[in-house]
Amino acid sequence: MEAPPVTMMPVTGGTINMMEYLLQGSVLDQSLESLLHRLRGLCDNMEPETFLDHEMVFLLKGQQASPFVLRARRSMDKAGMPWHLRYLGQPEIGDKNRHALVRNCVDIATSDNLTDFLVEMGFRMDHEFMAKGHVFRKGIMKIVVYKIFRILMPGNTESIEPLSLSYLVELNVVAPAGQDVVSDDMRNFAEQLKPLVHLEKIDPKRLM
Repeated sequence: MEAPPVTMMPVTGGTINMMEYLLQGSVLDQSLESLLHRLRGLCDNMEPETFLDHEMVFLLKGQQASPFVLRARRSMDKAGMPWHLRYLGQPEIGDKNRHALVRNCVDIATSDNLTDFLVEMGFRMDHEFMAKGHVFRKGIMKIVVYKIFRILMPGNTESIEPLSLSYLVELNVVAPAGQDVVSDDMRNFAEQLKPLVHLEKIDPKRLM
């Protein structure tokens, strides 16, 4: 999947602090077609995009308690697409008024030697995986339904197997900081997907 697009806005000084608003859930394999049918009816009038991506997660350990994490992703089914480098900040989950998880997000397209550059900078690859699925859009919202595959032999993207018997479902919006009203729209959209899938504000620390 090409990583979520960064909203292009004019910059008159400094930088724009982009945030990702996120809801997540999962659906069993046997319920996938029902969910895709529902999404085709609810989302913008266009065929969903399909993707097959290879993602590598790099860590840089330093003085801080937790390592610095960067994600490198490339498309395996669309020739000529650039690598994407993505940084995700720590989730801001304390505000009960927000209906979605919120975290800082930086996403840039890069040249093909991205992984070599990261290694030269001192990063080491922690793990890699393949992601295959569908992308739907509803206004500024993006809905991604995908299955994760583990890579059985490091670096061999042909040798893979499904990680589970379910698909991940993510509803996200990338917007400038302070646009918390988008989480209300996300919650309303998520309600329309029940009971096929329950999208929630999930704290990643609970999964560790």
